[in-house]
Amino acid sequence: MAEAAISFALEQIFQLLKEKGALLKGVHKEFADIKDELEIILAFLKDADRKASDEGSSKDGIKTWVKQLRELSFRIEDVIAEYNIYVAQGTHHAGYSAFLQKISHTITTVKPLHRIASEIKDIKESVRALKDRGEMYNCKPSLEHGSRGGKWHDPRMVSLFIEEAEVVGFDSPRKQLVDWLVDGSAARTVISVVGMGGLGKTTLTKNVFDNQKVKGHFDTRAFITVSQTYTVEALLRDVLKQFYTETNEPFPGAINTMNTVSLVAEMRSYLQEKRYVIVFDDVWKVEFWDEIQLATLDNMGSRIVITTRNLEVANYCKKSSLVRVHKLQPLPPSKAWELFCKKAFQFDFNGNCPPELEEMSSEIAKKCEGLPLAIVAIGGLLSTKEKTVFEWKRLCQNLSFELGRNPHLTSLTRILALSYDDLPHYLKSCFLYFGIYPEDYSIRCMRLVRQWIAEGFITNEEETTTLEEVAERYLTELIHRSLVQVEVDYDGKASSCRVHDLLYQMIVGKAKDLCFCRVVLKDDHPSPDVMTARRLAIATDSCDVLGNIGQYSHIRSIYIFEASGRPDELFSKFFVKSKLLKVLDLEATSLNSVPDDLGNIFHLRYLSLRKTKVKCIPKSIGKLLNLETLDLRNTLVQELPSQIYKLKKLRYLLVYFRNRSNTIHGETGVRLNGSIGNLTSLQKLYHVEADHGGLNLITELRKLKQLRKLGLKNVRTEFGNALCDSMQDMSCLESLSVSAITEDETIDLQRISSLHHLRKLHFFGRLDKLPDWVTRLQYLVRLSIHFSKLKDDQLKSLKDLPNLLRLSIAREAYVGESLHFEVGFQKLKRLYLVDLNEVSSIVIENGALPALERLLLMRLPQLKEMPSSFHLLKSLETLYLTDMSHEFNQSIDPDHGPKYWVIKHVQMVSIREKVGPNFRDYNYRTIHHPRDT
Repeated sequence: MAEAAISFALEQIFQLLKEKGALLKGVHKEFADIKDELEIILAFLKDADRKASDEGSSKDGIKTWVKQLRELSFRIEDVIAEYNIYVAQGTHHAGYSAFLQKISHTITTVKPLHRIASEIKDIKESVRALKDRGEMYNCKPSLEHGSRGGKWHDPRMVSLFIEEAEVVGFDSPRKQLVDWLVDGSAARTVISVVGMGGLGKTTLTKNVFDNQKVKGHFDTRAFITVSQTYTVEALLRDVLKQFYTETNEPFPGAINTMNTVSLVAEMRSYLQEKRYVIVFDDVWKVEFWDEIQLATLDNMGSRIVITTRNLEVANYCKKSSLVRVHKLQPLPPSKAWELFCKKAFQFDFNGNCPPELEEMSSEIAKKCEGLPLAIVAIGGLLSTKEKTVFEWKRLCQNLSFELGRNPHLTSLTRILALSYDDLPHYLKSCFLYFGIYPEDYSIRCMRLVRQWIAEGFITNEEETTTLEEVAERYLTELIHRSLVQVEVDYDGKASSCRVHDLLYQMIVGKAKDLCFCRVVLKDDHPSPDVMTARRLAIATDSCDVLGNIGQYSHIRSIYIFEASGRPDELFSKFFVKSKLLKVLDLEATSLNSVPDDLGNIFHLRYLSLRKTKVKCIPKSIGKLLNLETLDLRNTLVQELPSQIYKLKKLRYLLVYFRNRSNTIHGETGVRLNGSIGNLTSLQKLYHVEADHGGLNLITELRKLKQLRKLGLKNVRTEFGNALCDSMQDMSCLESLSVSAITEDETIDLQRISSLHHLRKLHFFGRLDKLPDWVTRLQYLVRLSIHFSKLKDDQLKSLKDLPNLLRLSIAREAYVGESLHFEVGFQKLKRLYLVDLNEVSSIVIENGALPALERLLLMRLPQLKEMPSSFHLLKSLETLYLTDMSHEFNQSIDPDHGPKYWVIKHVQMVSIREKVGPNFRDYNYRTIHHPRDT
């Protein structure tokens, strides 16, 4: 982690040196010298970090050295931040030495800069001293990422020798892997088993490897453990030795002295006319396939099996081989419980959990989240304990401590830590960031991405790529490394993410040790480590913590997840001192107001007041010249001060309030006046009240050429031409929402030639005609039309949109009696038909909507029975019927409904029927049709 901290410090120095005009003469040289020294240290730091993480008191000196380097990087970050504040305040001097000579005469003016200059000199001396000290520990420049030197007992070895009877929950994946091995293509096939550490990849694969059907199918076999350190020569020798052993042939001694080329030739010669299977267990490097593929022949239906934590390892093989990927899943709850009881009560109660321990045992097993290694390790530990509720509860409450200290859990923690150790430095900080959020917290992916950017974790050297795209690539890499779990939306994009509970425990421990962040929970009290942490996450309303928040001026980021009490009073004190803060996330707290001195936080890049009770933003926000994200969604803010237009770095302005009284779009945007065109870095502006700014606001939008998401409320007919002109230049626009001021107000956007990159489009208001350019949107995945009063021929033009996945036709968007879906809509997964008062029939042609998975019919009063053509929707999984007529619902009654046959193929039909005049007078029922597995 020191490597990541130093790399970050170097990046900041590099950026500062690029802006030579902002640096005083002497300061530039001092920073350049520091940069040169740090680059030398960085070359040795991977080796030092590895040695520092090894166990043993002999490494205490290295641990101290790495810790001092990390602390030094924090000092560099702070001094650069203070220097930037000084420069921004407009105080200038002739040179580095000149201003020092004037201290006695102008002490008031020069004092801040003198302190900065002294700190820079001291840092420079400290860097040199640390570099010299590092040479004492014999650290060497590390060229191999993730390498591990010295002897290290690999706890995964036990996975190779688990008895058949001990294997639990692998029936289905075992069957699939056996089928892939012995059946299928005659071409050489790479079969990859992918999953996080501890899921049982090795256990499963070895069990399949030893299967009698598999054994009899191949002429020769080999099972090789690769791990993070290996040489190609050693791997090939091991493969050949196992081949010769398998076939009872004498092993040629010459193989022991062959080089790589000779070994490849020997192996290719040996495999002629043989059907083989080789398992390469625990592969980490994407390039592994390049190093091994030449030695493996493509013949006779041979198979290569790779187990890996990284999906990219599997995908990389596709360039020259047929690939099948099995993503190994956690054990289902029933199997997890079976395995837990088998381990925890293996010598007691006949392997069954006694009644008095069931509740606590269930809670402990749940924490393992289906991870077999965790279940085995923790169950094994419990098997050595007294079988009492007290003992069980103590372990459950102190699991984080036990993971770091208990020798029974060493194998578990080491295996989980391997994935972290293997991360490149630019991903380590991103991964540790998950420790800021509470356990089991589902994090919105875009929230995380924006915070990574604000923290400075994301750097971009490609002019054609945005910081957001780089950050999303980092998140994808963590997902592919099986470290992050995601919820995927209908369009295949990750919407929210989290980490496994046991990975979370590991992250929290590392983050605390590395001063990355400190999480304060309900029962915690302020401790010394809070004073050294760079980030503070508060999950309590304790006055002890919140009351002392003003003392934490060194903190760079603050997150509050539970805060009642008096956050307004507390933060008014904090804002005065916290000039170095970058991220302030107060989402869903009880904050009522923002202090007037908000502008003091000069370095603030991310400010979220989402779901607070804040009503207005102070004018001092104009001083936050580094602000990139301002999230005011679901606050009471209705208007922003004109000072907002000074924020040239602002990328996200997210402001709206859910307003049920607004019948047309259910949301209220923000009122803006003046020169919104000054915010040229804006990527998302969502939502703005167009009628407040008028034509001037619409015209100013033309200057926002970086916009990717735009939401406009209360649009008038007369704005149409100006709006079309402004959007002509928005070549990056991906999401557009336009709402008329009333449901009868016409929106005319015909004059737009095309928004080529548009992916999401929402219309709220009358359309004389669906704009012609809509049918040309090749990337459109979501379309919503409300109050549009379109005819049938207008909707037919949507059927050929090649990537449309979600379609909403709602609230008089269509005024015909028959809704006809012709052959088309090839990729549509979700269809919502709501408040269409004239529709009395729906016709679906054979071949239409072939991919539809979810369908909602809501308040279609003229539709009296289930349309017969719905039986053609073979992919339909879920059908929601809300506020449909009683006659309609009776038509699909399982007992006597004449149209029940239409929906028998649908897995779940959810019916919500109003049965009385009151708001809560509803009947709910669900019809399940489980599919064969």
